[in-house]
Amino acid sequence: MTPPTRAELVTYLVRKGIAGHVDTPRQNNLRHYRRLVDGDPYHRFGLTFSHDWTFPEVLALMSKRCGVVADEEYTWGIDTIDPDLTVDALEGVADRLALAAERRESVMFATGHPLKLRAMYAAWKGALAARGCPVVTAAEGYSYEVPAERPPSRRTVVWRDDVAIVTDGHHPRHSHHPFAMRAILGDLSNRGEAWPQLVIADHGFAGAAGEAGVPAMGFADSNDPALFLGEHEGKLLVTVPLDDGYPPEDYAPLRDYVLARAGLV
Repeated sequence: MTPPTRAELVTYLVRKGIAGHVDTPRQNNLRHYRRLVDGDPYHRFGLTFSHDWTFPEVLALMSKRCGVVADEEYTWGIDTIDPDLTVDALEGVADRLALAAERRESVMFATGHPLKLRAMYAAWKGALAARGCPVVTAAEGYSYEVPAERPPSRRTVVWRDDVAIVTDGHHPRHSHHPFAMRAILGDLSNRGEAWPQLVIADHGFAGAAGEAGVPAMGFADSNDPALFLGEHEGKLLVTVPLDDGYPPEDYAPLRDYVLARAGLV
């Protein structure tokens, strides 16, 4: 596929709904922001913060970094992601991938969206591996319980195309939790192996990596403020705002734009 220009990508994002007017409703965004402020660990993705964020502060940051409506009185309806912010962040990802390729850094990819974002990550992983970047994996088979979620409640770390996901023992599962990334880093430490020099991930995989001090880049929807706060506080290098609920093929223009800018095609 010929990679899009920046203008073409902005148009595509808005037409598809990955940015612009997005499917994640305003009321869901605000509910998640309040839960983070209230200290709900499920919405903090394994991150701790330097001060107690207030709801107005979170909303203001999400307006600045993601593009949601800034008006606190707007509580119901369609919300927005600024497509230019999405592309700005994708360019930050591309530039950091180019540096990783130049340095032949060790890299790790992981996703709590195994049926949505894994294919995009796998393409970037393959391009970096072809440039001599070691791809780090660990903790295959580690499992933990999440009794609050739809059964079966046990989650197991597996690697698909060298991208970490969790399954319920049979099927890939969506995950916010930081437990898998903590186990991956712990397993590397226990074996005396170095942590990756760069992590590309989302949800708790990205949050736990950033919290541990690993250079990390994350992807987050408008209802997932934790990674944006983590970036603001210096725990993540980049957080890309996008609607993360689309089929994998819909992210192909984003994949190709990053590969082209990074010089990995």
